Amino acid sequence: MGEVVATMAIRPLVSMLMNKSSNYLLDKYKVMEGMEEQHKVLQRKLLAILDVITDAEEQAMAHREGAKAWLQELKTVAYKANEVFDEFKYEALRREAKKNGHYRELGFDVIKLFPANNRVVFRHRMGSKLCKILKAIEVLIAEMQAFGFKYQPQPPVSHDLRERDYVIIDPQEIASRSRYEDKKNIVDILLGEASNTNLTVVPIVGMGGLGKTTLTQLIYNEPEIKKHFQLLLWVCVSDIFDVNSLAKSIVETAGGTAASNKAPLDSLQKLVCGKRYLLVLDDVWNREVHKWEKLKVCLQQGGSGSAVLTTTRDKQVAEIMGADRTYQLKDLENKFLKEIIEARTFSSGKEKHVVLVKMVDEIVKRCRGSPLAANALGSVLRTKTSVKEWKVVLSRSNICTEDTGILPILKLSYNNLPSHMKQCFAFCAVFPKDYKIDVEKLIQLWIANGFIPEQKEDSLKTIGKQIFSELASRSFFLDIEESKHYKDYYSRTTCKIHDLMHDIAMFVMENECVVANEKPSDTKWLPDSARHLFLSSEITEGILNDSMEKRSPAIQTLLLYRSMRSPLQHLSKYKSLHALKLCTRTKSFVLQSKYLHHLRYLDLSSSGIKAFPEDISILYNLQMLDLSNCMNLVRLP
Repeated sequence: MGEVVATMAIRPLVSMLMNKSSNYLLDKYKVMEGMEEQHKVLQRKLLAILDVITDAEEQAMAHREGAKAWLQELKTVAYKANEVFDEFKYEALRREAKKNGHYRELGFDVIKLFPANNRVVFRHRMGSKLCKILKAIEVLIAEMQAFGFKYQPQPPVSHDLRERDYVIIDPQEIASRSRYEDKKNIVDILLGEASNTNLTVVPIVGMGGLGKTTLTQLIYNEPEIKKHFQLLLWVCVSDIFDVNSLAKSIVETAGGTAASNKAPLDSLQKLVCGKRYLLVLDDVWNREVHKWEKLKVCLQQGGSGSAVLTTTRDKQVAEIMGADRTYQLKDLENKFLKEIIEARTFSSGKEKHVVLVKMVDEIVKRCRGSPLAANALGSVLRTKTSVKEWKVVLSRSNICTEDTGILPILKLSYNNLPSHMKQCFAFCAVFPKDYKIDVEKLIQLWIANGFIPEQKEDSLKTIGKQIFSELASRSFFLDIEESKHYKDYYSRTTCKIHDLMHDIAMFVMENECVVANEKPSDTKWLPDSARHLFLSSEITEGILNDSMEKRSPAIQTLLLYRSMRSPLQHLSKYKSLHALKLCTRTKSFVLQSKYLHHLRYLDLSSSGIKAFPEDISILYNLQMLDLSNCMNLVRLP
């Protein structure tokens, strides 16, 4: 992966810092009084760095180790500087609240709540922090000149982000035609095993991006399949094949819950016992035979004709699972790839330039039979209007190989994004693979982390929707669905990310996004570089408390999706938190507001919270508070 994917786009991070350092509130409330000169020097040096970032990134991609190390240090310093300017902004908001009589209205004791906010104390403390940041940036400037990084002009960022129709083509419709024979063959296999008392295992094997999951969805939704099987189950497995977790997920996908006094495998066995079922295990990587055999013992308790249909990129997985028949998925025919590319490229009403149409055949050759690659290349070319631009794209998109697969094309698609969109997409690495992402909440998380550039004419939420639509139109998001909830009172839009695109996001973010679905084996799972954290373990607070005791990551996003039995500890370490989602069945407010000065997004939906802490009103940065499904909220006395 490292050979074909760009480093994290640092430009938006530095641009975010520039915006924070220029915030009008800093001058209005004189929070940088006595630090004006350092402030001006910092802004000039940031502009100098922005001039050469593109050249530094290109040199890093060309395997110049010094450039890579410089960019990594720049990222570290930029994060620290962003935190410092968050503190400046919070102090400005505090002074604004005091000026407007906010404290008197709340009946707060200002000295009690803010003993450290004496202006002299604040100036001394923040002056010291600013000087440290400035020294670190001066070192970076010196190294920048030593490396010879040069200025490269940036193409203007269009602010005309139209609301795009992201369902430009229907992948299911094309798949139903292009994979008709494949679907028919596998359906015949599954139905033909009706009297087989043994468990039938059919793996679909093929390169990533070939359409294995899409084909499996067609089979899964086939009327004959729904009529034949009593129970239909679908679980995405991905990287970690933990037998107990997998058994639990299978039970949950059937709408059940594993009994607390039973092992997950026992619950699974009870679920399938005597029933003819079809279980889809999507994206399997497990090569440990004993794990599969342990799961198979339970699955064999199903009725005659039961089957497991798997998708995998690894032929050895099929052998390990003792497959009855392995179905090797072939490359998509060129005529269908051409159809996808033309639908993507010319869908916006663009006139079909004769020369461009002729070039499509050359583009098809680059896709190596992959519909995902065709989608990605078509989406890149959709933004290009001239023959010259198309030739540049073709010169950069290497023909796929057995080793790299379609990754060079996906990398090209990612690199072609504006820098702020790179940051918005890469952030999605915080979600597990195959996770249904709530689009509205995703946009709120982008806003909370400062990823969306402000514009005078549009709100951040509007720009966020436009960014999502643009990314979706370029195939970065898929399976976009709108569903009605609570007697159609409101709708919810969700999306997913293809697992190869997720791989790219994970690589770009390196150790900044951490996903923990189960209890990690040690505390090193949470590195100091972690910024965004997704936890859905049964013992959320335990693993987090243990790790935070030994480490000090500057967590900006904390998403908790399991019930918590005790409060989080080491609260002072959460001072960088920008976004917090509390899980369901959380009975107490687990964090005190005095540690959440930078919090901008607080999601308490379905959390079971009954009361707020007294000092929640000091969250001056809070932009979004989601209380949906929270009933009978009261304020603590």
